[in-house]
Amino acid sequence: MRVRFTRQADRQYLDGLSYIRTKNPAGALTVMRRAEAVIAQLREQPHSGHAIPEYPDMPHRELPVPPYRFFYRIIGDTVWIVAVWHARQLPEQPDDEARG
Repeated sequence: MRVRFTRQADRQYLDGLSYIRTKNPAGALTVMRRAEAVIAQLREQPHSGHAIPEYPDMPHRELPVPPYRFFYRIIGDTVWIVAVWHARQLPEQPDDEARG
């Protein structure tokens, strides 16, 4: 499976990394490594995440990338990461930019 970020998710992820980097450069590197591990996991096991507790009826799933939550949806042969939220934030309903 391919794993891709929507524009929104890419921006959220990069903004989060940038914020962490200003406070703790080593922490930003740790988050990047966690994200790389989750992306590798999604390539091999795209259904390994779980339903989003706040939106259980949606086709989206999530995986933790502490301190973030990666929300994704599988469309065809691609896993689309559609949102990246800090774990302390109440997530909004995922908005698909990805069209299958």
